Amino acid sequence: MDCSICSAMPYILRPPRNTICGACYEGARSIIALTNKHEIDKASDKLSNIIPVSSSNSNKGFANALKWVKEMKEMEEELNEKINYLSGFAAALRDQIHTDIQVHPGNNEPSIPAHRALLAARSAIFRNVLDWDECKAPANQTITLAEMNHEEVESLLEFLYSGSLPKEKMEKHVYSLSIAADKYEIPFLQKFCEHQMLGSLNSSNALDILEISDTCSNQNLKETALNFIVRNMEDVVFSARFDAFALKNPHLTVQITRASFMDIRNRKTSGV
Repeated sequence: MDCSICSAMPYILRPPRNTICGACYEGARSIIALTNKHEIDKASDKLSNIIPVSSSNSNKGFANALKWVKEMKEMEEELNEKINYLSGFAAALRDQIHTDIQVHPGNNEPSIPAHRALLAARSAIFRNVLDWDECKAPANQTITLAEMNHEEVESLLEFLYSGSLPKEKMEKHVYSLSIAADKYEIPFLQKFCEHQMLGSLNSSNALDILEISDTCSNQNLKETALNFIVRNMEDVVFSARFDAFALKNPHLTVQITRASFMDIRNRKTSGV
């Protein structure tokens, strides 16, 4: 059927000119549904549950989709401007502008100058430590992250100042950063690391992710990693990594075994 939307030459279509194909029809329905949901959510936020919101009141059809897309584009541009504005903090770290504390890694590598106020704002644990230091005379001008090396501390500080990390740094240090986020109570970094690990989950790193999720008590990440391992038992159990993992984490090995048996039993019950 000739489609008045996706046809290569719609201007030569035979009447009626308003016919569309199945793909365009389903796409239009999806866009309308998404637009209507956005309108309903906005109305609900404004009314704060004072007045019931009906979907029919917000159903403005396909014509409203372009307006909604423009609003989203404007919002994206505004957020990008805010990100660029806040990137000044990263410049303060990079150029060591008025730094007032030294952050030491756990080994004897060089410390990194930073700002007490920003560390306290980003982490409740850092705030408590630095507030306690202020009671001393004189105030302590250093803080030590004993479990991290220089590169890891550098990446942690970069994230605290900018809210992001280059992909290569995140991939290299995601496990140590996840542990630091849990230890120092940095929720945004915890979510950032979780998203990275979920996106990169495969047979070669599933055991590492399971171990980190257990250390950080991240139940969602742990369940996802455990389910992945069960579905790919042969690749994971016969890997070179598994023996060392089993010796170090006997409780997780037991959980893997139990989850595998449960999966087998459920498959037999369902006849799969």
